[in-house]
Amino acid sequence: MSRWKIQLLAALAANPFIANFFAGTIYKGELKALCVPGLNCYSCPAAAGSCPIGALQATLGSPKFHVAYYVLGVMIFIGALLGRVVCGFLCPFGWFQELLHKVPSRKFSTRRLRVLTYLKYVILAAFVIVAPLTIVNEVGLGDPFFCKYLCPAGILEGGIPLAIADEGIRASLGPLFTGKTCLLLGIVTLAVFFYRPFCKWLCPLGAFYAPFNKVSACRLHVDARACTSCGTCSRTCKMDVEAFRTPNHTECIRCGDCVRTCPTRAISLSFPLMNRTETKENDHVEKNSDPRSGGPAGSGSASRVQLP
Repeated sequence: MSRWKIQLLAALAANPFIANFFAGTIYKGELKALCVPGLNCYSCPAAAGSCPIGALQATLGSPKFHVAYYVLGVMIFIGALLGRVVCGFLCPFGWFQELLHKVPSRKFSTRRLRVLTYLKYVILAAFVIVAPLTIVNEVGLGDPFFCKYLCPAGILEGGIPLAIADEGIRASLGPLFTGKTCLLLGIVTLAVFFYRPFCKWLCPLGAFYAPFNKVSACRLHVDARACTSCGTCSRTCKMDVEAFRTPNHTECIRCGDCVRTCPTRAISLSFPLMNRTETKENDHVEKNSDPRSGGPAGSGSASRVQLP
């Protein structure tokens, strides 16, 4: 199954209550106690679960502080299992940016803007963790600063649809709605010209998952015997990762482009819980092929596969 289809299915799985868009209502059932892996707003009418960033902020600044341990535990489990696979396959807002990038226009590289990738860590620390713990709103609860003032997914998935469907909400719109809409429009514009700008520079959820790339069960592998350091993987990568040097870089979203374009098939991607028969076939392919001749090569691990 192609990555595009997985992204579509993931978006639909996170937002199954499509009819709520027309009713202008939010699903508030038992599923909302669960966190989805990607950035998907709680206030989206179709959303079945909660956004992990929103849930973490809401619990950090509330009397139910202990619930934050549950949310944090879920996020750590997802990170340890998948790392930034979530960003590449399961995040609706990441997919939205990829669709915008398909709009015909001149495209620009972000390689010279790599320093901006550190911004998302500042946002995670300052606006997702510190602000809810230290800034109290009018009712004495911690202010969910990122969701309230900065999150573009919230205004796209929740604010705008609810305002369109509900006249009462439209009548109460103010400067905050206008400001967040302008922020969303800015990111939409950037996404047309730059690949996933919010994911690279601003997303606190990506910042949380990023360090797990080094230890997650889903990993990228480079066969040193097959790699010729030709740089094809680096030129292909839209996340500005040099896969042949740092295959498990924090910015890698496991999209698989480097795996598909490697001329010697030196790069492979491991998946947890892979079928045992499939792995044996891959080991057989590696042992009976010459990587530098352009033939198929595995990575020598019982969990590594080549993408078609």
